[in-house]
Amino acid sequence: MTRPIPRRRLAAALAVCGTLLLSSCAGDKSGATATTAAPATVTVAGVTITADPALHSALPDAVKKSGVVRVASDLPYAPFEMYKTVGGTEMTGADFDLGQALGAKLGVRFTFSAQKFDGIVPAIQAGKFDAAISAMTDNKKREQVVDFVDYSASGTGILVAKGNPAHIATLDDLCGHKAAVQSGTNQQKLLAARQDACKAAGKDAITVQTFPKDSDAQLALRSGKVVADVLDKPAAGWTAKTADNGAVFEVVDDPAAQGGYNASPNGIAISKDLPGLTDAVQKALQSLIDDGTVTKIFDQYGIASIVVKKAAKNGAVD
Repeated sequence: MTRPIPRRRLAAALAVCGTLLLSSCAGDKSGATATTAAPATVTVAGVTITADPALHSALPDAVKKSGVVRVASDLPYAPFEMYKTVGGTEMTGADFDLGQALGAKLGVRFTFSAQKFDGIVPAIQAGKFDAAISAMTDNKKREQVVDFVDYSASGTGILVAKGNPAHIATLDDLCGHKAAVQSGTNQQKLLAARQDACKAAGKDAITVQTFPKDSDAQLALRSGKVVADVLDKPAAGWTAKTADNGAVFEVVDDPAAQGGYNASPNGIAISKDLPGLTDAVQKALQSLIDDGTVTKIFDQYGIASIVVKKAAKNGAVD
């Protein structure tokens, strides 16, 4: 899901290094070699994962020797990567959990370190990281310098009040209704472009109400001033999952746009110097998709709908 389309709305990334199991700072190429062996099994999202010996054997020698894949991630970017507590270093989030599952499948540890988003790809090129799992959009420009293994596809979603009283099932159902959106976003452009479709269908236009922050748009939805808040689908899913413990919102899942409207692939970025790692990650990820583990992981964060069925390598379409 979802970087950089649209780009994040967050403060500068934290410089601290941290992981749930162990950590290695971004600039430390040798710190990974002092780790203990990966555990025999790891439980993620209620699924117990054991290593696949064949996939472990296919890893590059350097990774097998160290037992570690050094992963860059820009925090916080809910629900993909977050700290469990304010000011803490223990990580959580859909991307982090996915990394733990992949590491378990490959028989190594995926150690996450915080890295400012714009510096992630250069850091991989410089050899400071082996990979990045950070809600990064797979596009052709990035594919020139890193390889991707895609795990999700996300775009614009529709957040409605619990019970969906206006019976919104697709974007076209917003015609003739009031919808909230954060100003200056891709979602505002999407609604503007949809007005012609409303007219062609003989329906009234969407009454678009813009707000400086999405939290303001959510308040408008809570109060019944609008029938929907149009925003990133992963953000919509996380909001529906967490706001008042899931009691006030739900997400519209249009079967024709399961990951959201104008969805783009998001992938694990991997150094081109480690093609064996890319291949092993692709096979491990596909296995975890096929057995439902990735869906269970993402469902914890309200974003199961964005999981892809095929772990494509370099699947950008732009």
